[in-house]
Amino acid sequence: MIDHDQLRRDMRLLEDLLGQIVTEDEGSDAVGLVTGIRQLARDRRANVPGAEATLSQRIQSLDEDQARLVARSLSIFFDLANLAEDRQRVRVLRQREQDRHPNPISESIGASIQQLKAAGLDASQVQQALNQLDVELVFTAHPSEAKRRSIRSKLRRMRQCLEDMDRADLLPRERAIIMARLRADLTVLWQTEFLRPMRPSVLEEVERGLSIMPRLWEVVPDIYQSLRLALVREFPEHEFTLPRFLRFGSWMGGDRDGHPGVTWDITERTLIWLRDTAIDRHLEWCRRQFDFLSVSRNEITLENDLPNAIAQAETRWPEFAATLARVPSHEIYRRWIRLIEWRLKQSRCTTMSDPALDGAYTDGQEMERDVEALLVSLNACHGQRALAVEAQRWLDLSRVFGMHLTRLDVRQDASRYRDVMTELFAVTGVCEGFGELPEPERQAVLVRTMGQLKPVDENSLAPLTQETLSLFRMLRHAVERFGPECLGGHIVSMTRWPSDLLTVLWLWRRACAETTLQSSADVPTTALRIIPLFEKIGDLKAAPEVMAEILDQPVYAEHLKAQNNRQIVMVGYSDSTKDGGYLAACWGLDRAQHSLHQIAAARGVSITFFHGRGGSLGRGGGPAARGILSLPPDALGGSLRLTEQGEVLAERYDDIHVAYRHLEQVTFATLVASNIPRPAVRSEWRELMESLATHSLKTYRGLVDTPGFIEFFGEATPIEEIENLPIASRPSRRTGQRTLKDLRAIPWVFAWTQNRCLIPAWYGLGTALSEVKYSHRADWQTILEMYRQWPFFQATIDNAATALAKTDMYVGQCYSELCTSEEQRRQIWMLIASERDRSRQAILDIVGGAELLATTPWFQGSIEVRNPDIDPLNLIQIELLRRRRKLDSAVDQTELQRLRDLLRLSVQGVAAGMRTTG
Repeated sequence: MIDHDQLRRDMRLLEDLLGQIVTEDEGSDAVGLVTGIRQLARDRRANVPGAEATLSQRIQSLDEDQARLVARSLSIFFDLANLAEDRQRVRVLRQREQDRHPNPISESIGASIQQLKAAGLDASQVQQALNQLDVELVFTAHPSEAKRRSIRSKLRRMRQCLEDMDRADLLPRERAIIMARLRADLTVLWQTEFLRPMRPSVLEEVERGLSIMPRLWEVVPDIYQSLRLALVREFPEHEFTLPRFLRFGSWMGGDRDGHPGVTWDITERTLIWLRDTAIDRHLEWCRRQFDFLSVSRNEITLENDLPNAIAQAETRWPEFAATLARVPSHEIYRRWIRLIEWRLKQSRCTTMSDPALDGAYTDGQEMERDVEALLVSLNACHGQRALAVEAQRWLDLSRVFGMHLTRLDVRQDASRYRDVMTELFAVTGVCEGFGELPEPERQAVLVRTMGQLKPVDENSLAPLTQETLSLFRMLRHAVERFGPECLGGHIVSMTRWPSDLLTVLWLWRRACAETTLQSSADVPTTALRIIPLFEKIGDLKAAPEVMAEILDQPVYAEHLKAQNNRQIVMVGYSDSTKDGGYLAACWGLDRAQHSLHQIAAARGVSITFFHGRGGSLGRGGGPAARGILSLPPDALGGSLRLTEQGEVLAERYDDIHVAYRHLEQVTFATLVASNIPRPAVRSEWRELMESLATHSLKTYRGLVDTPGFIEFFGEATPIEEIENLPIASRPSRRTGQRTLKDLRAIPWVFAWTQNRCLIPAWYGLGTALSEVKYSHRADWQTILEMYRQWPFFQATIDNAATALAKTDMYVGQCYSELCTSEEQRRQIWMLIASERDRSRQAILDIVGGAELLATTPWFQGSIEVRNPDIDPLNLIQIELLRRRRKLDSAVDQTELQRLRDLLRLSVQGVAAGMRTTG
């Protein structure tokens, strides 16, 4: 039975500990200050007379030290609350699984196989579904992860303490030891600077972002084993072959879109770091298996060829033979593991140009075959299958992570490559003004000169062109040295023309032609996966036409044919929402996927959609399984790519139990959505969605195009402070201009989350729905049907409901009062507040009930409990913004920096309280 009181006990424990530590460090008056402000915030929400004015006066009277104390205390309080909530979530999941056994819990891997069988799939059809299953989660480092790695590591230790205290057989002395650890970790956390002193370098960002890898190496084999057990349970008479169905990618170190710090040599060093880190992880497994498999062939009969393979390796590589001197000849498994270990060490390199050492693995598949040989040998020998469990886990890891850890994506803006081609064609005499040519002529020039290598003095070229040529040259070397699996794809952001994709193919073919001249080896030219990225509303509408034209281009079709006629297409949730608002973006993305699938299928091409979702609701976030299950029925086919944005990495992967649950939900949803037929979306639903999206887009653009809106946004949100946060290596604006177009989507959403308005996740929805309800009554019943029967529409409404439940118009209005123009403030705030009311009421009319989230009372309760403690952080932030804007920056530099640091602290505190950034 689930003990719901445990969460409250954990919260009391952690809060009491924090109070004791603050008292010891700051004195009892400090705790009284924080407690008093928290109580005033609660009284204000309870409408206690005079509480609002008293709270406002108290916040305004805080000096900087007091403001820092309150902000730090509340920030840490929310970090502790998040730990306790996560721990309770794990308890609930484990208890549900225990209660349901032997039946699987919902959205689990076991449930997916059970549902496939219930839907009528036999064993061979399930095997086919598994063969098609291909899930890739791609980690990004957008400027959104506000928490330092030093803070995360301490929180992880405290998370472990909470887990340790759940042991049923815990002794009093053991509890005392755990409490001492917990207190020590919390003390160090209190005494640690929350703010990063400087922006991380790109390579530091890579290392920081992928610090989740140790947990993934623990969890991934469990995912595979769960699938094996589920298959045995549902189909006990059938023996399945389990392919690699899960992998990981990364943008960190490869994403140069708007990031001048990501150069070709940084990308090269990233690829080498990824390889070295993967080698280190495999070497740990070598040590584990070497220690474990002390089996002697004097005691068992080996029925395999490992001894001969070892002897051949000794002859081929004398250096390896020397490493076997102290490994007894009868310990065959240990000698085989020593071979894998030696070859892994030989596989390291410092630059791509280093010659490969004798015995080095050419790629992860070669190493995988050696691990598989170990497993096959163990399974073949009588009495040794029990020993194969760990070898199977290692083989699963080898298949998922290879020797590249994650596949590295490269991303660049299409216009940058257009500029490169304009210069290259001009200096080589091909044509002038390539970028200004009509699209058919651009394509013709690219096709005519594809693969040609005209001499050019690279030193005389513009820096961007030099950098681009060096990048493609290095990528070619990477494929030669590490194998094609080290690269994920080459993403062309802001794709608008077929020539944008042909340009990447042209640059790749040029690099391959260079290699052919320098080497007699046969150099394949098909290894690069070229991925268009459609982001804005107009680009999503144009995407089907662009892809139809490029797929009909013979030279590109030839390139794609060598990749099994599979095209990856990325759709962006962040920029589309910033461009057209929530509902128009949701529908534009759904419509584009449906149309793109039809166009590709007509040409015999399969599409893998790459979903550029963020962690926040305003950038496509929300429950992972619900998001996948709401995709168009024809948009999956077992294959899925999905970004895991920087701000969700800690939340999803710092706890191994949460990481497991997340991965199994993604796997469940992809299997079910790809293989269980769903009813076709009715034409009248699509027509009504088109109308809703049009009205929503008009309403949203009416807000952001209002004169003075950019000034309002700059004054009524902490956008300037967010842009200056040293939390990522990439600039927050593409060109530095202060326009909505130039601002990246992440700080845009981050800023609206900080002031508790969250307009990117709902604005425009209310007007669109109200238009139907009050002007087209007959269509309102259709809206209700859509919510009950269409997963896409249900997810769209439910995610907006979650965002609206988190909005707070009182806090938002307080921010709006920072605006210098009262007329602009009143006009824009009235638009926001009235649309919020319309959206809230429209959703309640659809889902029923008097309050948002009524069907998920635990979530509703969590928001209600958190809100009173987030309020003081917002009010402190508002007061600090007011003080900073009054300062003369030319005179008060020291004071200005102090206020900026305090503002950054308040930003992190609100993010922790809201459990979301941008």
